Amino acid sequence: MQRSATLTFRSDDLHARTLDETLLWLCTIPSPIGEERSLCDAVEARLGKQPLAAPIRRYGDSLVVPVIRSERTASGKRRPRIALVGHLDTVRTENGPARIDGGRCHGAGAADMKAGLALMMGTAEILIGTIACDLTLVFYAREEGPYAENELGVVLERDPDLRAVDLAVCMEPSDNKVHLGCAGSIHALVRFEGRTAHSARPWEGENAVTKAAHFLAELGARRAEDRVVDGQTYRSVLTVTQANDGGRGRNVVPDRFTINVNHRFAPDTSIDDAKATIVELVAGRGTIEFTDESPAAAPNARHPLVESLIAAGVHGVEPKQAWTDVARFAACGVAAVNFGPGENAQAHQKNESTSLALLHDGFAILKRWLRSLESIEID
Repeated sequence: MQRSATLTFRSDDLHARTLDETLLWLCTIPSPIGEERSLCDAVEARLGKQPLAAPIRRYGDSLVVPVIRSERTASGKRRPRIALVGHLDTVRTENGPARIDGGRCHGAGAADMKAGLALMMGTAEILIGTIACDLTLVFYAREEGPYAENELGVVLERDPDLRAVDLAVCMEPSDNKVHLGCAGSIHALVRFEGRTAHSARPWEGENAVTKAAHFLAELGARRAEDRVVDGQTYRSVLTVTQANDGGRGRNVVPDRFTINVNHRFAPDTSIDDAKATIVELVAGRGTIEFTDESPAAAPNARHPLVESLIAAGVHGVEPKQAWTDVARFAACGVAAVNFGPGENAQAHQKNESTSLALLHDGFAILKRWLRSLESIEID
């Protein structure tokens, strides 16, 4: 018995070291948004050596990796079709060399979301042959930019097998919690127009900056609105995130002033309704240009595969206040949730890092869940 216990410990320890090394390897290959090709090439070459169910399919700098295709059960039913999904790109931030130190992996994207990518690769390199469900991995580019440029949209459009999965798990940083659904997000440029004049005689012009004052005051006084959807509470908020005075000189009354308004809204709100909120708030005082429109996604809290993931020992269940690509799957009629080992608070941080203990625990949760799906049959 002592010998068996020792062997089990060594196996788990080996898996932990493999995951650590994989995460460090991912972090040593820079992949800021728009520059994902080197990492995509490396992931494709590495996973291409595994005994996959079918060849890897590539779309631009994005990959669809068919890991396992299960046989029909004796009753003629099938196992669940699962997709683990993660973006290759990181935000552009300041980080030192990728390294492991003090139980943490340091590097750009360590938390958001190369820790999630490491778990995805671990399923193909460690768990392959030990789980019975259908499993597909999706690595994609350009998540950290505008909705329209995100390559997952191209992948979903061109890969019909992916649109047939029963549940997609976006491996976004969530501290091994399940984050249900996501808030929608739209960005709008609101422009206020005035008329130039010499600052010594401001009454001869119209100051576009001060013209916006009442609107900004109303926006600043507006409270967040809580909305409960499927038992989850989301906060609907509007925030000014950028301002450009457009001034022509320090002694010239500015004739234009532009601000960016970001509206985050609950899953029970459509894009059209969210845009209408901004139009109503501006009330004709400026012109509006909607520059980015990302829909919200429902929580799917009562989906049986989501319930089974939660039962596998996740660290909690919360609504996703931010936007993620679960919304893209929702638009295709595919249920999706967020679950990943990266530290949520480290996302987009200077000198980003993430906990290796969370990485190891996340892999254990994922392994328990995927193996539990052997008992589930779908018509």
